[in-house]
Amino acid sequence: MPVTKLVPLGLLLLLYFSVVICNALDNRCWTLGDFNSPALERDGDIVIGGLFPMHYIALETDQNYSERPQHQECSGFDFRAFRWVQTMVFAIEEINSNSSLLPGVTLGYRILDSCDHVHTSLRSALSLVNGTFSQTESNADNSAKCLSTAPVPAVIGLASSSPTRAVAQTLGPFGIPLISYFATCTCLTDKKEYPSFLRTVPSDVFQVQGLVQLVSHFGWRWVGTVGTDDDYSHYGIQAFTEQLERLGGCIAFHHTIPKAPTQAQIHAILNSLEGSTAQVIITFATEGQLLELLVEAAHRNLTSRQWVASEAWVTAKLLTIPKLHPVLVGTVGFAFRGTTIPGLAEFLLRVRPSPRPESIFTNMFWEELFGCKLDYKDGADSELSTLCTGLEDLMETENSYTDVSRVRISYNVYKAVYAIAHALHQLLQCGSKEQSSDRICNTESKFSPWQLLHYLKKVNFTNQFNEKVYFDNNGEPVPLYDIINWQKNDRGTIQFQMVGTYDGSAPHGQQLKIDEGLIQWTGGHTEAPVSLCTPPCPPGTRQATRLGQPVCCFDCLPCAEGEISNISGATECIKCPRYYWPNNERISCVAGTEEFLSYQEIMGIILISLSLFGVAVATVITVIFFLFRSTPIVKANNSEMSFLLLLSLKLCFLCSLVFVGRPSPWTCRARQAAFGISFVLCISCILVKTIVVLLAFRSTMPGSISVKLFGPPQQRVFIFCCTTGQVILCACWLALAPPYPYKNTSYQGGKIVLECKDVWPLGFYLVLGYIGLLSCVCFALAFLGRKLPDTFNEAKLITFSMLIFFAVWISFIPAYNSSPGKYTVAVEIFAILASTFGLLFCIFVPKCYVILVRPDLNTKKGMTGKMSK
Repeated sequence: MPVTKLVPLGLLLLLYFSVVICNALDNRCWTLGDFNSPALERDGDIVIGGLFPMHYIALETDQNYSERPQHQECSGFDFRAFRWVQTMVFAIEEINSNSSLLPGVTLGYRILDSCDHVHTSLRSALSLVNGTFSQTESNADNSAKCLSTAPVPAVIGLASSSPTRAVAQTLGPFGIPLISYFATCTCLTDKKEYPSFLRTVPSDVFQVQGLVQLVSHFGWRWVGTVGTDDDYSHYGIQAFTEQLERLGGCIAFHHTIPKAPTQAQIHAILNSLEGSTAQVIITFATEGQLLELLVEAAHRNLTSRQWVASEAWVTAKLLTIPKLHPVLVGTVGFAFRGTTIPGLAEFLLRVRPSPRPESIFTNMFWEELFGCKLDYKDGADSELSTLCTGLEDLMETENSYTDVSRVRISYNVYKAVYAIAHALHQLLQCGSKEQSSDRICNTESKFSPWQLLHYLKKVNFTNQFNEKVYFDNNGEPVPLYDIINWQKNDRGTIQFQMVGTYDGSAPHGQQLKIDEGLIQWTGGHTEAPVSLCTPPCPPGTRQATRLGQPVCCFDCLPCAEGEISNISGATECIKCPRYYWPNNERISCVAGTEEFLSYQEIMGIILISLSLFGVAVATVITVIFFLFRSTPIVKANNSEMSFLLLLSLKLCFLCSLVFVGRPSPWTCRARQAAFGISFVLCISCILVKTIVVLLAFRSTMPGSISVKLFGPPQQRVFIFCCTTGQVILCACWLALAPPYPYKNTSYQGGKIVLECKDVWPLGFYLVLGYIGLLSCVCFALAFLGRKLPDTFNEAKLITFSMLIFFAVWISFIPAYNSSPGKYTVAVEIFAILASTFGLLFCIFVPKCYVILVRPDLNTKKGMTGKMSK
């Protein structure tokens, strides 16, 4: 069990066994004694308890457990807390003078000092609930007519979260309501552990959400945290850290200020602050706990850090002393919603010291404020200090007590008193139909604290400031904050300037409202400071977290190929849409450059020109052969096959034109079919010519009829059958898996290559293989006939032409597979043109040479080699 739970439990047992002893014989109870705590009190029909930290330092005392513990001395009087006390008194007196609220019922109060310490707070709380009032005659009379079964049916307190937890755990089992005006710890929301706890101050849950939004608003992703050794700081910083990290922020350092820090500990914290690159420090602490650290920071001239304050010290006058101005001017933070309470300023200024016991806190305040001693005690040593007259003028002072221009915590106290009054109004059925016409409350029967708690949870009213006061299921009010900025005015003093608001109940995105033009930043700067471990990565790069370091510390890496980042601080690069490519800076996607072998570019023009040139040459040869068709050399080479071969060569030249230009569904299908059929027709003609040559020489043998068996009709059928095979193969390929236009984006440099994609690549290689098969047969036959006796043996020319054909197409395959983009098409066109030119020149140029240059050889004797020398 945690220590924080053991302490209240032990005190409960102490309360039960030792504070109240019941005599079993006469059934009478009496108290063993009082803690002799100073109190500010006033009698009434109902007495409301109050616990306030009028001192913020509780001196630790050693207990020997052999004698009764003495009253714990406290030091460091807090003017602001005394204003809270007087606000409670003011509110109660205002209610007592209000005939419409609790008519006929007088509220009283008993207020004790908690010293902002767990032990002192528990002692004071036990003193309240045990009813150890001063035994005056008036008190005895009032106790007889007290309307509550408990001496104090409700307690207003406390300020710090740790004492509040201890007191709330103690009072919870008895159902005594505890309404806090300043304890904001999230831990107090647990209704199982703190069933009677309510508060008029928002939970730290909302403050933390606001602080995280504030930090995110200004882009502070690398911040430090400073807290104290208490629940308020622990829970607040833990929640802040978790929410900040969810949004991508990081904590550069965290330091806890001990309850009684040594100089070495203070120096160690400041050394860390100075050495850190974080320029923003989030602080969860009270002003008393921060004072020593900030004074030492001022001595070191640590003025470059931006302080972000929690609500506990954002409006603390204690820290506005001139020596802290260089450090704290520019501080921003969250404060509770404030207002101006009419009549409060005048009430505060009417406070005067008095020798009466109930004025003990006023006397302490007076002596501390004016630096003098009141001569009310017997034997007071007036020689050692200046005596107070009691007539000093409060209006001539300037401190947190008299500054009521816009009270915040005091307003929370004010609302707590009125919440109890409205709950009592309902509980006592004031003004109901059951009561008489004069609207007097029901005072005939007494009520228990748990009954008051029931009505407190249901209280719902609108106060004079037009603010709705109610508690949700967790006992929380509406989370409203002002954003405060510490600014130096013309008089050289600090003023708390409101620069924005935060409404935790508003829709997300509308909660934080801030006017940056009103903010005065630390060091007198007009722009918000920058607090980053690493500056945001520029567009075109992405963040890469460094190994073993927080996510806010990273390296900037260029976006990968095909990706961009168009914002600063991108954690991931965005892949460009299909057919788009990053620009050189990789900050935007631009449409990729479409690339294909066009008619306008130089390569396309050259290939088209070569193709047309080949057609022209073939046409010229055709004309020559037609003009000299009666000559022996034309007749000897099967003129019909020669003309058909020339036609097929023209088709081979022309089919290359289909490969040039933007691919379309029609051209993708036509180009391979035209190529395959044209070349098969060409090779078939050459194969027929080769067979005819071989058969012609065999026919010279006696009784040979081979030429007759392979005459022109058979030759035509043979060519038709060979070509039909290719036609069927192409038709099946194009019908089942035709090539289609495809935009290939796999190339670098933003190129989109328009190409014809083969769904079935095997189809192309079958077409090419069929051509290769016919070529091999043709080459084999031509090779066999290369040594036949003839002056102009065509078999030799066919053999040589087929060698060139093989060389071109064997080298084509690896070049085709390795060429990028449009060059793949260019390689295929080049192979078509090269092989076609090889066949055309090797077979027909020698014949044209004989026809045009050596007509003497174009005779029968010249053809047979019998020409006279």
